[in-house]
Amino acid sequence: MSWRRGSAVVGTLAVLAATPAAAAAQNFDTVQVRSVKAGEGVYMLTGLGGNIGVSVGGDGVILVDDQYAPLTDKIRAAVAAISSGPIRFVLNTHWHFDHTGGNENLGKAGVLIMAHDNVRRRMSVGQFIEALGRQEPPSPQAALPVVTFTDAVTVYLNGDSINAFHVAPAHTDGDAIVWFRRANVVHMGDTFFNGRYPFVDLSSGGSVNGVIAAADRVLAIADGNTRIIPGHGPLGDRAALLAYRTMLVTIRGRINEAVAAGRTLAQVQAAKPTAEFDAAWGTGRITPALFVELLYQDLSRRN
Repeated sequence: MSWRRGSAVVGTLAVLAATPAAAAAQNFDTVQVRSVKAGEGVYMLTGLGGNIGVSVGGDGVILVDDQYAPLTDKIRAAVAAISSGPIRFVLNTHWHFDHTGGNENLGKAGVLIMAHDNVRRRMSVGQFIEALGRQEPPSPQAALPVVTFTDAVTVYLNGDSINAFHVAPAHTDGDAIVWFRRANVVHMGDTFFNGRYPFVDLSSGGSVNGVIAAADRVLAIADGNTRIIPGHGPLGDRAALLAYRTMLVTIRGRINEAVAAGRTLAQVQAAKPTAEFDAAWGTGRITPALFVELLYQDLSRRN
């Protein structure tokens, strides 16, 4: 089933802030990179693109993701405002350009880049994001992860055990969740969109079942004091993640039933399976109708 049959869908997705076209049109001079304290020694940076996690302390700095290349100097300045230490490591949660765009700048500066095996694999060759109708060229050598892992890797830095672990294909097939164990902070990358419907990148191996499974993994380790950094949206906690999971499971169940009953996409959208969630989750760039189509596309291929 081709996404090109729905030009409105491609048009809607093309305006996502995560797309290169949107980035090219953005005046990066107006972007402000701000920091929010998430836990002891751990911060969240916001700007344009995916939220950045930062661990600071006597051993230096580790970043989780790095947004877009034109923002690297602003990101460095935001880090310098909370730490005098050097940026030593970057850990990418997945391959998308709004999370890895600063890799080349930082890699050339000697920062060690780490990610799941599939992140390097996808960045090393051209990619086609079908939902966006967008061809992505191979990344420059300096942008590629130097250290990759299959299941998990732990970085012992700043008195913390920073554990990155791979989850089953969710937002993409290379998602990593990063757990700052001492600080009790988790960065979920784009497996968690806080307060908005998520984008499931099917052409990068994504799956709504995997997104729900990723939430389950984090709910199992989180407590009432855990702070959760989403890929997009405000800093969250266990309650916010649980609400996200409830929304996903409910909508997935309804669409699964409709697919099994042979309903068409138009019929499923007309039934409005997201209705009671739209006020809380449907105001982002993934509209209710588009979210239904993403899940319909995903679940149809599994039935």
